[in-house]
Amino acid sequence: MPYEPKNYDRLIGTPGFSEQMLKNHFTLYQGYVKNVNALLEKLKTTPSGTPEWSELKRRCGWEWNGMRLHELYFGNMTKTATAINDSAPLTQKIIAAFGSSEQYEKNFRDVTSLRGIGWVITYYDAQSDHLCNVWVSDHAENHLAGAIPLLVMDMWEHAFTLDYGLKRADYVEAFMKAIDWKTVEGRLTK
Repeated sequence: MPYEPKNYDRLIGTPGFSEQMLKNHFTLYQGYVKNVNALLEKLKTTPSGTPEWSELKRRCGWEWNGMRLHELYFGNMTKTATAINDSAPLTQKIIAAFGSSEQYEKNFRDVTSLRGIGWVITYYDAQSDHLCNVWVSDHAENHLAGAIPLLVMDMWEHAFTLDYGLKRADYVEAFMKAIDWKTVEGRLTK
């Protein structure tokens, strides 16, 4: 069964994100979904173990992560930001890991300032009951195996240059005001 792209038009009108930038970003995401479906179909008919099959398998991981990371990113955004719930289990874990919500946010923002393209993700490792903010290069490098992505931020140029040029910090500021903390908190309890 092919994957269907999710509709994120509900984000049109989010302060700090122009309609054109969001629509361009939605189109890019839809391309990942299309490519995942095409690769999965091609893998069905390509003999395993061949060089072509090997390259398709490698490419499938890239496209898959591009699809899923965008779904997590758009999924944890909202037009009307929600405040983090001070009594939520997530907040307690943030305080345990970072000392305070303010220190968590500072650490998250510090990770967004790393040079390069990729993603900033707050991961929860259930095995150690610990949170950490991680830079994921491209779509593939630095993911924490077995950890749950809670908050996901796209740091590729397509996510901000149309509206902000090279002013990444201004994009980060807009993103921080568009976080749907209820969704992020819900990812911890799934």
